[in-house]
Amino acid sequence: MQFQLSRQRRYVSWRQSLLCSLTLALSWGAAMPATLGAETVTIRLGPFQQSVAIADLEKFAKTGDLPDNLQLFSSILTPQIRELLTKRLEIDPAVADKFVAQLKQNPVGKQFISSLTAVIPGSSAESLQATLNLALRQVNGLSALGFLRAYPQENVTVDASQAISVALELNPGYWQSQIFGAVLSRELSVKNSTPITTNFDPAAPGKQTVQQQTFILQDRQRNRTIPVDIYWSNGDRQNPMVVISHGFGANRRFLRYLARHLASYGITVAAIEHPGSNVTAISRNSNQPNLQKLLPETEFIDRPKDISFTLNELAKLDNQPGQLQGKLNTDKVTVIGHSLGGYTALALLGAEVDLPQLRQFCKDSLSFGQAPGDWLQCAAASLPERKLRLKDERVKSAIALNPLVGNLFGKNGLAPVKQPVLILTGTEDTLTPALKHQITPFSQLGGEKYLLCAVGGTHLSISDPTYQASDATTIVRERRGEETKALRQLLQGVSLAFVKQQTPEAKTYQPFLTPAYAQSLSRSQLPLSLVSELPANLKPWLKLVGQ
Repeated sequence: MQFQLSRQRRYVSWRQSLLCSLTLALSWGAAMPATLGAETVTIRLGPFQQSVAIADLEKFAKTGDLPDNLQLFSSILTPQIRELLTKRLEIDPAVADKFVAQLKQNPVGKQFISSLTAVIPGSSAESLQATLNLALRQVNGLSALGFLRAYPQENVTVDASQAISVALELNPGYWQSQIFGAVLSRELSVKNSTPITTNFDPAAPGKQTVQQQTFILQDRQRNRTIPVDIYWSNGDRQNPMVVISHGFGANRRFLRYLARHLASYGITVAAIEHPGSNVTAISRNSNQPNLQKLLPETEFIDRPKDISFTLNELAKLDNQPGQLQGKLNTDKVTVIGHSLGGYTALALLGAEVDLPQLRQFCKDSLSFGQAPGDWLQCAAASLPERKLRLKDERVKSAIALNPLVGNLFGKNGLAPVKQPVLILTGTEDTLTPALKHQITPFSQLGGEKYLLCAVGGTHLSISDPTYQASDATTIVRERRGEETKALRQLLQGVSLAFVKQQTPEAKTYQPFLTPAYAQSLSRSQLPLSLVSELPANLKPWLKLVGQ
């Protein structure tokens, strides 16, 4: 899923802006002594300005009743905002120093703090860092009203227009993942690990010459036109075939470098384009006011069916005279999917979408404080079915890169998946936050599984460096290009090793599915880890997302 919106889509009504800004101001905070700071918060939006007593907000949060002087905000102070005001995030105070230190050193963290100084006029990076450090030390956890009370001025002013542009980076899931990343980088570091001794490097280009051809497939029954890029070389038919499913608002060239890399080792790759959720479709729907309306609900069914249809067509092509005859092993397939493509891959393995649980979440818990991925998944809530079963027996394994999972599979929908799965997560993914969308789903899988983690990785960090978006504007900052080169190298090596586990060469490639291999490519600027099970002392973090 690649969230890209035109500049005009970032405009919202002043009431929505005010709500978003109020959420922004109130969602990043900590419970600290009330004697330290503010008594009022002033919301500023162009010529409009209104002050609110924090004591009145506290009364509203406690009782649900609006004092007379808050009646003006009756359409804004909703039950969802009340829940946000009272919600606390339990954090181990011992993590505070490490988390803040990493935030100060990380370029994305520095930029984020800089953005907050614009949101809260008169604040400084130093004051915000100090406040956060104190906030994380509170034994009763992070809370919104605690931050307002702790801010070292009598009044906190929030610039709404500035707040809108960074509101996405303040969703609770993002910060849970950030703090988890600080712990992860410490706990998953490989100490005294046995180094890889082989001279073979699976991240290096293979020796075979890669060829490419584009096919346009027509599914007349569903009225879908599906472009497919086929990459191949003189490979062994014992290799599985790989199908690549792009994310929301992207296209089939999003992981072109990975397709070519696998093909250079004799693996045939089909990179398909989903016509209902590619960049063209999203641009066509860009006038929709929220993320939930950008995506037809049927796309959660059509995407897996696109791959099943493509396999049917390629099976026919495999039997026809030509360059691809005998090279399309459609009976043994690994699906590699990014974001919404990650959902697609898991659904094809047999994961069951739990629509009643999803509808409950979308009805009761969806708010401005949620990540874009949480909004997007709710498009599926309109489907009439109770559960979606989209399994394709030809799909034998899956690689899910920054997958959009969230509440789609409920608490038990991943239980049927017994085939091998590799999940990639990035701790600075603001669009599909790591804890909720990747790490918790990883813990729910029961079969052979691997978790590849990039501490500091973002949603698009593994995209092809030459991949160019349309003329739309990316709504969050991303780490791409040279600074994530080591991550792409690791993905190339690990993906190849993972696919090769279904071949007679499995033993040769097994050493590259180990923590030691990930450690060999890890960098201080982007720590990388690979595990097959979460360490026991990290599992309690899953409680942060209610699992």
